[in-house]
Amino acid sequence: MTASRRALVVRGGWEGHHPVEATELFFPFLERSGFEVRVEESNEVYADHEVMAATDLVVQSVTMSDISREAFLGLRSAVERGTGLAGWHGGIADSYRNNSDYLQLIGGQFATHPSKHPGECGGDETDNFLTHTIDLTDLGRAHEITAGLEDFTLRTEQYWVLHDDLNDVLATTTHPVQPYHPWHRPITSPAVWTRLWGAGRVFVSTPGHSMDVLRDENVRTIIERGMLWASRTV
Repeated sequence: MTASRRALVVRGGWEGHHPVEATELFFPFLERSGFEVRVEESNEVYADHEVMAATDLVVQSVTMSDISREAFLGLRSAVERGTGLAGWHGGIADSYRNNSDYLQLIGGQFATHPSKHPGECGGDETDNFLTHTIDLTDLGRAHEITAGLEDFTLRTEQYWVLHDDLNDVLATTTHPVQPYHPWHRPITSPAVWTRLWGAGRVFVSTPGHSMDVLRDENVRTIIERGMLWASRTV
């Protein structure tokens, strides 16, 4: 297919989320879907007005890290003018913790991923791998990103995110009460959401910690559809 749209993939940050391998997993899909894919290892590209004006979709995979004022303003302005923004897990929902305006743009900020019982923890990342369900909302059952899918189960990090009501939540996950955790009632967090910002669209999937999760048929389908949904419409 001849490329008719432009996708900008910005990746970096904490290596534990495999930003190179994770983003490259989706390159063939983007190319088949008519995107010319450009890759940048620095978010300073967001400050380039000409590049951003020509970008239909930003796919970001940058966990934690920092962003300059100029780069952030460039990203937010591009989204306001119609550039789509999409990502998964910490690459979008745990980026630039010190920039509150970025957190407002995304609509959900990673707070924690609860662990197993302390007696079962061995000191590696699997301490935070819990079996949990991703539950579609009524909106999710009708939305083009998640239509036709059913609730599904994962064993990976279960994100607890702080969020607001501007999000259109397509799927949730519920953190149960455990005697070794300090909260006293179940907490339901958004797991997949969309957000409108100016003329632009934002898509976030919190599942996506590792390559095996990204290869899960449900997760991969949601991310692929989410990128297409977020891409520029004006």
